[in-house]
Amino acid sequence: MKQIFTKKWAECACIRAIKTMAQTAVAMIPVAVSITDVDWLTVAGTACLAGIVSILTSLAGLPEVEESED
Repeated sequence: MKQIFTKKWAECACIRAIKTMAQTAVAMIPVAVSITDVDWLTVAGTACLAGIVSILTSLAGLPEVEESED
């Protein structure tokens, strides 16, 4: 049986979600625009949505969390 909702699973899922959010935020900031022209609300909203999707995807299982043999 898959080990979800354990401390190790939560730690791994959170790390993945934070990395996904950071990658999404960086991708949302165009290179050609000045930092003052960035719509930070959109960047934050999109990054949060990516984090939520990452957590939901982690429910299917994480390779970092080994399955115990029953």
